[in-house]
Amino acid sequence: MNKAGVLEIRKQFTQERCTIDRICSCYVNHEKEKLFVSHRSFGSLPEEETFKYLELFKHTLGGTFGKNLLSISFPLEEEMTGGKQEFLLKLRDGGLKDEALVDEFFDLVIANYANGENYYIILVHASYDVPGVTKDGIEMEDASENVYEYLLCSICPVTLSKAGLGYNEEKNVIEERNRDWQVEQPGKGFLFPAFIDRASDIHELLYFTKKPDELHPEMIEALFGTVPPLSS
Repeated sequence: MNKAGVLEIRKQFTQERCTIDRICSCYVNHEKEKLFVSHRSFGSLPEEETFKYLELFKHTLGGTFGKNLLSISFPLEEEMTGGKQEFLLKLRDGGLKDEALVDEFFDLVIANYANGENYYIILVHASYDVPGVTKDGIEMEDASENVYEYLLCSICPVTLSKAGLGYNEEKNVIEERNRDWQVEQPGKGFLFPAFIDRASDIHELLYFTKKPDELHPEMIEALFGTVPPLSS
């Protein structure tokens, strides 16, 4: 993928353009225990909640190519029957409606994501009608050339808010405020399949890492059947 392709998909993460239809999520504690799992229609979420999710998804496709955003190709053996590519295609083609398959994906992440903190796995499905483009580069909204159906996964740290004082409106006093568990910007994620030449390429995906020196190769191998490329 290139910068133009990523920007085109990121542009869809607004209330007006959003084509996400399904969201599945799993909250995991530092002992790798699932605290809750959710399977929902994205359109059923409250508007303010939807906005916050879209911001997380934008961050999953943010950063610098070669550092935060890495193109990963499936090895030939993983494109065979029973390979990692087939598993992801089943998730995508089923629109994340097979809850057992989604839970299997969550289990795979949990088993191979080396992280000593709480975190939140978000997996969404979307279908983007790719508009035609004039010779001048102007999009023709009513001239869709193909549909880009994809999965986006975001893995977000969940941290305890800082201790401090706050105003209690009911009591009209300043007192110690309650500490909450907060979902932070994603640390890891991926987009499958890749969006290349304004079309799907099931032979590749885009991997996101907030910290280039923490690629989590065990998870990459478990999910995609390959070793991570070297970040620059």
